[in-house]
Amino acid sequence: MSISRANSTDVPFLHKLINSAYRGDESKKGWTTEAEILGGIRIDEQTLKNYFDKAHIRILKYNDTNGVILGTVYLELKKPEVYLGLFAVSPTLQAKGIGKALLQEAEAYALANGCDRIAISVISSRIELIEWYKRNGYIITGTSIAFEEIEGRFGEPKQNDIVLIGMEKHLSQ
Repeated sequence: MSISRANSTDVPFLHKLINSAYRGDESKKGWTTEAEILGGIRIDEQTLKNYFDKAHIRILKYNDTNGVILGTVYLELKKPEVYLGLFAVSPTLQAKGIGKALLQEAEAYALANGCDRIAISVISSRIELIEWYKRNGYIITGTSIAFEEIEGRFGEPKQNDIVLIGMEKHLSQ
């Protein structure tokens, strides 16, 4: 098992992993599914490919011993913070420490790049996910954004009044 920087050749595998972790029947095998909240895909391959052209964006991947990508996380430098997104673990392998390992690596990346916190956005109705982030040191910031303001970027709403709340973790050096 190892965590390393993803590259553009990983796009097809990342695309499949991210979409299977968030949407559709496959996502329901794990606890992080958004399938009842949002339809469609979470991200397309072209958007993923574009991230690799941006110096302030890093995508990490968690590989098994055979090189299969089991988890991933998107990190965007927005000093003094790192924005964390597209956090995905294979639905059948969730709750086995892969997500926690990726989160720890994200924190190390933030500190190595002079950032003192990590920011995330979570769908407010995802109580179990919010609680998981809290157990990992994240706090609710009080900021939020209505899904309609970003509609079209992350899928098709299946519910009304979807709200993304801000959370962050302050890091110490």
